[in-house]
Amino acid sequence: MGEIGLIIDGGADLPREIIEKHQIAVVPLKINWPEVEKLPGKNIFQKMRAAEKRGIKSFTKTSQPSPKDFLGIFKRELEKFEKILCVTITSKLSGTYNSAIQAKNFLGEEDSKRVFVLDSLNGSAGKALLVLKAIDFLREGRAKIEEIIMALEKLIPKIHLIGMLEDPKWLEASGRISHLLANWVRQMSKLGVRPLLGVKKGIITAIGIRTGVKDVPSALFKEFDLKTKKIRKLGKKIRIVITHGDCPSEAQKLKEMLQKEFQNIEITFLNLIDNVIGSIVGPGTLVCAWCEI
Repeated sequence: MGEIGLIIDGGADLPREIIEKHQIAVVPLKINWPEVEKLPGKNIFQKMRAAEKRGIKSFTKTSQPSPKDFLGIFKRELEKFEKILCVTITSKLSGTYNSAIQAKNFLGEEDSKRVFVLDSLNGSAGKALLVLKAIDFLREGRAKIEEIIMALEKLIPKIHLIGMLEDPKWLEASGRISHLLANWVRQMSKLGVRPLLGVKKGIITAIGIRTGVKDVPSALFKEFDLKTKKIRKLGKKIRIVITHGDCPSEAQKLKEMLQKEFQNIEITFLNLIDNVIGSIVGPGTLVCAWCEI
């Protein structure tokens, strides 16, 4: 039996190879969009674009895993590991954390003590960074699970996520941003500036605007450059994760720009956003998250 097992939901956008290498159990998020089965496309973003071309006005509906979903995986993983660390997508935008807590409480008293649930207060690339740090701790095998959780909790406010949307309508329809914020994004875009969104204390919020940049990768690059100057002056190494809504060329361009300009960085991976999260943020979304390591 292993010492500590890791469980996540589908909101971390980790590549399959990382999940398999570190034996991470994944509890899928759920999506309900009847029209999707009839639409062409290899991923949700291509299907969303097809829906727009066909004039389909409906939006996807998403939901968190049920307590039963978590309970089944908790029981399975407890047969493999002495203790379990479960990291969920932000509780401010999803009920996933509450489902995990309910599942933990459904376990018997002794098994319940072996399960630890942590709210990442983030998603996509931001949550991925927290999971990657958890993997670092587990790989080292030196710290107790309580110490790992304390270290991860201290890291949460130091994780920075910025992103740009092709169209805010998907995020607005999901209820994750207000009509006011969605209109701000539209208005800034019409003015020819680049509106930036980010995650702060688990909530999606406006970060600011970038002017004088020709494209989305350049806007995110400039924001990263400005926000990390102090860290870089101290010689700190920075871990970066990039995720995208089926715009691989833009994601690759951002990666290459960062690698060319900065020496003391580690871009751990570049990956497509999960279908469920993708159905909320929409096609063309580009996300960059970073933290000190």
